[in-house]
Amino acid sequence: MSIKSPENYAFVDSQNLNLGVRSSGWKVDYKKFRLYLKNKYNVERAFMFIGLVGNNQKLYTELQAAGFILVFKPTVQYFENGKKTVKGNVDAELVLHAAAIEFSNYDKAVIVSGDGDFACLLEFLDDKDKLLHVMTPNHKYSKLLKPFSHYIVHMNKLRQSVEYKKTGISGRSKP
Repeated sequence: MSIKSPENYAFVDSQNLNLGVRSSGWKVDYKKFRLYLKNKYNVERAFMFIGLVGNNQKLYTELQAAGFILVFKPTVQYFENGKKTVKGNVDAELVLHAAAIEFSNYDKAVIVSGDGDFACLLEFLDDKDKLLHVMTPNHKYSKLLKPFSHYIVHMNKLRQSVEYKKTGISGRSKP
């Protein structure tokens, strides 16, 4: 009789991850990150919650090729301090997928965000014994997540494993 390994899912707040690691001076290599989630935490499915912007098709294709399942949120454009800003608040979609839509399909969840709006989700998952880890993009995460500090993994500690590094290879060959 073989023992079934747990099937874990990741739920990623793309904007929080992207802006959080960039504030620490680096970028995520999403292919490396997806492999890290699979190899380290046995994440079978990784959902990336992201705002839908018309000119981002290349990014979406790259994320899907890296193994992420994209869940899109319509975006709103507005001007703030004279600068055009695009906002796609994915919090409700992430909570809905983790707590309802996908809840019965996974054993444990990895939540990737440092946003305090997810404290209620973490409490729910913890109560149901379904929270594996909370991956925060940097050390400046919401104080509302402090009760879950024993679940927290700081992305900065993974930098060597998941950082995007420019190779210098442009893809062009000499004629």
